[in-house]
Amino acid sequence: MPRRSSNRSDNLRRRVAHEAARLMSEQGIDDFYLAKRKAAERLGVSDKGSLPRNAEIEAAMVENQRLFDSEVHAGRLQRYREAALEALRFFDGFDPRVAGAVVRGAVAASSDLEIHLFADTVELVTLRLVDNEIPYRLVDHRVKMAGNGHQRFPACRFIAHEVPVIAIVFPVNGVRQAPVCPVDGRAMQRMDLRGLEALVAAAS
Repeated sequence: MPRRSSNRSDNLRRRVAHEAARLMSEQGIDDFYLAKRKAAERLGVSDKGSLPRNAEIEAAMVENQRLFDSEVHAGRLQRYREAALEALRFFDGFDPRVAGAVVRGAVAASSDLEIHLFADTVELVTLRLVDNEIPYRLVDHRVKMAGNGHQRFPACRFIAHEVPVIAIVFPVNGVRQAPVCPVDGRAMQRMDLRGLEALVAAAS
């Protein structure tokens, strides 16, 4: 009986994970908790123990994309990574890094291209955008930092070749401590220009 119950629970978690992944991909939901809550409601799941981890949802998203949307996903991932290469070159001087979905390879239709910049003030970044006549919107972006809880950092939102970009501006010494990844709870993987170029070359 315990084995059968365990299998049933695993199957239920998998169903919720795939439904949450579908919602994130198709409806532009970028919050894992919201996606899994909606998925659980749709499937009539009330047991919190049957809710998948964020990493399971992202794995389901990648699996769905490979099975049902492989060509579209491959093209989207390539477009985002090409935009990331251009962004890292554009922001040379701010020790730029790419992070998030583009690095992990789980880019949904509504994903932001997440760029991390390091500067004394956000004005130095906005000046670069203004000088190049790039329209932008200044926002506060909330990220989780290990040992310090959630913190807000200034960020610039703009569009580059139809790709939505969020450039988060950290203090200069912020390059030493990456935020916590919302998917697996570990230090977020950041990639500089050389690393991204190698990743793109390997993929092609």
